[in-house]
Amino acid sequence: MADQEPLSASPEKATTEAGTTTTTTTIPQTQAQAQDNVVLVEAKHAADTEHEMTLLRAIKLYPKAIGWSVLLSSTLIMEGYDLALLGSLYASPVFNKKFGELNPATGKYAVSAAWQSGLSNGARAGEIFGLIFAGWAADRIGYKNTTIASLVLMIAFIFVLFFAPNVKVLVVGEILCGIPWGVFQSVTPAYASEVAPMVLRPYLTTFINMCWVIGQFFAAAVNKGSVRRTDQWAYRIPFGVQWVWPVPILAGLVFAPESPWWYVRHNRREEAKQSLLRLTSRNQPGFNVDETLAMIEHTNELEKQLKEGVTFRDCFRGIDLRRTEIVVGIWLVQTLGGQNLMGYFSYFLTQAGMDPSNSFSLSMGQYALGMVGTAGSWFLMSRVGRRRIHFGGLCAQFCLLIIVGGLSFGGNAASVWAIGGVLIAFTFVYDFAVGPVTYCLISELSSTRLKAKTIVLARAAYNASNIFVNVMTNYQLSSTAWNWGARTAFFWAGSCLLSAIWVFFRVPEPKGRTYAELDVLFEKKVTARKFAKTKVDPFDLQSHGEKSLSLEETQSHEGKEIEA
Repeated sequence: MADQEPLSASPEKATTEAGTTTTTTTIPQTQAQAQDNVVLVEAKHAADTEHEMTLLRAIKLYPKAIGWSVLLSSTLIMEGYDLALLGSLYASPVFNKKFGELNPATGKYAVSAAWQSGLSNGARAGEIFGLIFAGWAADRIGYKNTTIASLVLMIAFIFVLFFAPNVKVLVVGEILCGIPWGVFQSVTPAYASEVAPMVLRPYLTTFINMCWVIGQFFAAAVNKGSVRRTDQWAYRIPFGVQWVWPVPILAGLVFAPESPWWYVRHNRREEAKQSLLRLTSRNQPGFNVDETLAMIEHTNELEKQLKEGVTFRDCFRGIDLRRTEIVVGIWLVQTLGGQNLMGYFSYFLTQAGMDPSNSFSLSMGQYALGMVGTAGSWFLMSRVGRRRIHFGGLCAQFCLLIIVGGLSFGGNAASVWAIGGVLIAFTFVYDFAVGPVTYCLISELSSTRLKAKTIVLARAAYNASNIFVNVMTNYQLSSTAWNWGARTAFFWAGSCLLSAIWVFFRVPEPKGRTYAELDVLFEKKVTARKFAKTKVDPFDLQSHGEKSLSLEETQSHEGKEIEA
């Protein structure tokens, strides 16, 4: 060890049977070694406690952590609201007249496919800038302060959307609002996965998907209430409602604790301990804050031993290259599995001939079922592995997309309502499986030291791919472009099938694993399909490493003593 004292400090003499005298060196255990052993024992006990912890026990012990995580995750309600809002506003006659152009063929106003792509992709481009900022800021000032700064920007940027005089300014507003949305996308899953124990991780991370669905539900409800208006408030009210979210979230977030993992990574042990105390209930039997802190420190040190740095470049080195590929791929699957059709639900049905008011009503039913599906996924994940849920969900989505494409040949009102019904079923399947489990997987499969940056890269790839997906979908559905209608589903069924194949061979099972155990599984290069059955002991690995190091140092020092 670097702080180890001279090993020749305590020489002893002994006489052999042959009468010769030899000198041996007693190697005293340094204070640092003793402290390391204490930390190791405490960390192992904390990990064993987490493995044995029941859901009810975790709720009693970590109610404050649940509350703070839910508050922070609620920031994504705004993004879900706005992205669903745009798809719904394309079905609004007043919005189309204000920001669109007259189509001579139909005699109606419509926002062109090019401008629809500009609006949707403007938000995605802004989110990429926000993600890059989050990757830099979260490591330096913490998840809490990064989110507070983004909420202030959000309140200011909504003014641009609310007072936009034309479609060009509206695009600028979407780009600006995308910046804080990008921050929320990165910070929320990282914070949720770090403030609670292993048994609560799937519930808190998948609640992020619930926030998306809640935002989409409110967008449909607000549009339904304003679609009959014939003045400017038909679209200004929906934009103005976005001020409802950031103000109360900001007021509460000021008092939130920072992640204890963030403090440990910055060598601020006492503040990490205070954060843990603020996240847990007092006087709970069986909980030892020092042991939990030791587990966090052990995992942090283990990742250092595995040569994991904290820069974006480190995401593409060694074992982290595989982890980055998996996390990026999981989020790309979200864009390639046909989920984009859900965001254009009202627009799609209106183009198919459904009354706008009816399409909004069906959208509300769709998103309400999505909330039920997300809640149902919590029960499913407590019994079934994340990998199996994700793969099974993609297979079900593929089948439903084939059905939607087949119904496109009906050409009557009954087939239109049938398509709407199947898309509602698609929403339930997505929010029951692929949607929520994605947030759980990306939070668990990235290393703790690179979590924020890995999520940034993955979400940036997601947004970049969404630019392609949005352009394709707008042209596929737009009456002024390709006008594919429901046959669009066939195209996305193909990409969904390819996504399912990739998931089967590449996505491992993190259920029931601590972060240290996952680190060792990746370090040992265990294949994705063997993750669930492979047994590892990160504490045994770490102690072996220390013994080897101590032995090498001892032999080297003894050699010098003999030479002397």
